[in-house]
Amino acid sequence: MRTILHCDCNGFYASVECTLKPELKNVPMAVCGNPENRHGIILAKNDLAKAYNIKTAETIWQAKSKCPELVLVQPHHDLYQKYSDRINEIYKEYTDMVEPFGIDESWLDVTASKNLFGSGVEIADKLRERIKSELGLTISVGVSFNKVFAKLGSDYKKPDATTEFSLENWQEKIFPLSVGDLLFVGHKAEEKLNSLCIYTIGDLASSDQKILINHFGKMGETLWIYANGLDTSPVISPCENDDVKSVGNGNTFKKDLTKWEEVSFGVKCLSESVATRLRKKQLKCSTISVAIKDPEFKTISKQKKLLYPSYISREITTCALELIKSYWPDGKPIRTITITATNLIKEDEDISQLTLFEDDKKINIKREKLEKLEETLDMLKEKFGDTIGNLHS
Repeated sequence: MRTILHCDCNGFYASVECTLKPELKNVPMAVCGNPENRHGIILAKNDLAKAYNIKTAETIWQAKSKCPELVLVQPHHDLYQKYSDRINEIYKEYTDMVEPFGIDESWLDVTASKNLFGSGVEIADKLRERIKSELGLTISVGVSFNKVFAKLGSDYKKPDATTEFSLENWQEKIFPLSVGDLLFVGHKAEEKLNSLCIYTIGDLASSDQKILINHFGKMGETLWIYANGLDTSPVISPCENDDVKSVGNGNTFKKDLTKWEEVSFGVKCLSESVATRLRKKQLKCSTISVAIKDPEFKTISKQKKLLYPSYISREITTCALELIKSYWPDGKPIRTITITATNLIKEDEDISQLTLFEDDKKINIKREKLEKLEETLDMLKEKFGDTIGNLHS
């Protein structure tokens, strides 16, 4: 089963402005397109402005009529983009499957990251805490088994909250929600659905597909699929169609690692995550790079070629540990480890297993068994969750 997060920055533009000018936190304020133009529109507002029922996209004169003392701030789009990029970089420390949805929202597929960082809810809470402490902003996060319900989750409770819609609770929590809360159901579509006596997401889920298709075309079928929790759309990175140059994962540990067994466990978790992503992308790597940062933030990086192109976690783990042994003094504290697979080739381009030599054939048979074992584990994890991975050592 997949674990998808939808992360939504709370009052993004206004929050960035208040972070830069803390005095704005103490007054009702709004970011607007043109403060000199009464017909300009409100782009974002802080919590004090929300208390006056000021809404995004209403005109400045409408907002001012509700709150005459409203402080208007000109937008700084370059700055917002920098904050957005930084937030997405934090997301990418937990998964390389990040799909921005506008400047202040992103989907994350953390299915392959749970062994390393914890459950979807635990990852969501870590992200909320990091973005708050490092950037001074808050996010709301939805956690679910598909993108549509994750998006519903991030809207369900604000600000600075985590909401999970699981296989066990989604019908109880989602079916009573207004049909207008569903992704891509705009005001006009909601009115049309209401005219068909469809008021809640539960009503939509139990509706006749043929009637929906007659009124909405192909989109009617899509909305029915969404309401029934059957969305299977993948999280797609903006670079998904580009040639992938590397696949990596890193972690900054809560306490410095000094014991070899701690280092070994951390490397094993990181390597399994990297190997899983390689298999999903149908790629094999020929080189492993390991970067280590010490408590003084000094980073040393080394790389090593594998004997064969691989996406086998055991081989990546072994290579990474051999690298660390070769250049990092035993017992010296480690703050961060990053493992990166490079020199990638497509799975079907691997010719290393084509050999005439008997000894090589035996090695290849063993490696093929390991590949099939880990591919089978991928399928089992997808179906039953990551706990199945505890059977594999």
